[in-house]
Amino acid sequence: MLNDKKTINAWCLYDWANSVYSLTITSAIFPIYYQTVAVNASGGDRIEFFGMEIVNSVLYSYALSASFLMVAIVLPILSGIADYAGKKKFFLKMFMFIGSISCIGLFFFTGENVEWGILCSVMASVGYSGSLVFYDAFLNEIVTEDKRDIVSARGYAYGYMGGVILLIINLATIEMPNTFGLADAGIASRVAFLTVGVWWIGFSLYAISKLPENPHGRKPEGHYLTNGYRELRSVWRQLKEMDGMRKFLLAFFFYNMGVQTVMYLAATFGSKELKMEASSLIMTVLLIQFVAIVGAYLFAYVSKKQGNIRSLFIQILIWIGCCLGAYFVDKEIEFFALAAIVGLVMGGIQSLSRATYSKIMPKDTVDTASFFSFYDVTYNVSIVIGTFVYGYIEQVTGSMRNSTLALASFFILGIIFLSQVKLKNAATPAS
Repeated sequence: MLNDKKTINAWCLYDWANSVYSLTITSAIFPIYYQTVAVNASGGDRIEFFGMEIVNSVLYSYALSASFLMVAIVLPILSGIADYAGKKKFFLKMFMFIGSISCIGLFFFTGENVEWGILCSVMASVGYSGSLVFYDAFLNEIVTEDKRDIVSARGYAYGYMGGVILLIINLATIEMPNTFGLADAGIASRVAFLTVGVWWIGFSLYAISKLPENPHGRKPEGHYLTNGYRELRSVWRQLKEMDGMRKFLLAFFFYNMGVQTVMYLAATFGSKELKMEASSLIMTVLLIQFVAIVGAYLFAYVSKKQGNIRSLFIQILIWIGCCLGAYFVDKEIEFFALAAIVGLVMGGIQSLSRATYSKIMPKDTVDTASFFSFYDVTYNVSIVIGTFVYGYIEQVTGSMRNSTLALASFFILGIIFLSQVKLKNAATPAS
């Protein structure tokens, strides 16, 4: 049943469950912990990884790129199977377990076993990213089009709040390890990774249990893999005829490169370029999360008044300014101010991009996972390229500041393609 409050709350609760990963593991505690322990014998940043010498931050960037590439390869066919067999909940749960158990595995990463740490971080990323396509696919099946902007915003708001709550608990443990019976901050950080996995599993199982099992009542016949591929191919043929959807995905591809790279590597930037203390970096991450809650609802309101495309346009212009500003930042207070602006547009652009794509999809389609797989593959491939380019430019030039200029160019390309999208006609075939 559409617009059922209990179902909507359950859907939003999954964001509450899995966002602790994106905050604690990708944005706050793990990057700082990794930079601290992934060093050579003399304390330098050039470390060995399977016999190869590489800068620790570059290795991390490449590892993230590899994880998103893996997801981009397997998601399309799995989404076709999920649509054909009505198995979105199954795959959502499968990727949830992959990600959460990998977070628990990070508890055993001490710095001496860099390979293990990278493996667990990659698989945690695969689980998180892989689950999103099946999670996003439920949006069209639980709410009507007029409510998708605000429900998408609510999901992200739940995620930001849940992430902040667990992060604050973990920060207290790290700052006062002895109070909690732990030897030092290093062990407390590893316990934080453990709590992320447990939190993710616990809340997810409840949330997923309340989502509809097979909303369209499809009864599959024949081989899942073969028919799943046919399902995906059918959606691909439809997508090729939808000029507005193609242009939106192209725009999303470029501006999401910038958005996600900033999210994944902002803490590393503050640590290496500004020599900020861990406590300051954590405060920055918390600031971004609190402001992002406001941003998600603010730009949902702007989209209601001005339309989705214009709201996204405004946000991308702000992102361009943030990237250019980052090149010149050299004081902590400037970094904090920039982080507040980033948080505002981070919350808005993520929730509104998802809602906008859901509106472009053909009405009453049963292939929601397959359609969203193209959105999420675009999402993942853009991160592969974004994080790789960011790391490569740092490796060649020796400075992350130069990498921020590349991010600005991604946003510029995104705004060029977005300007060609008209939402009202986006779902109609190209003439």
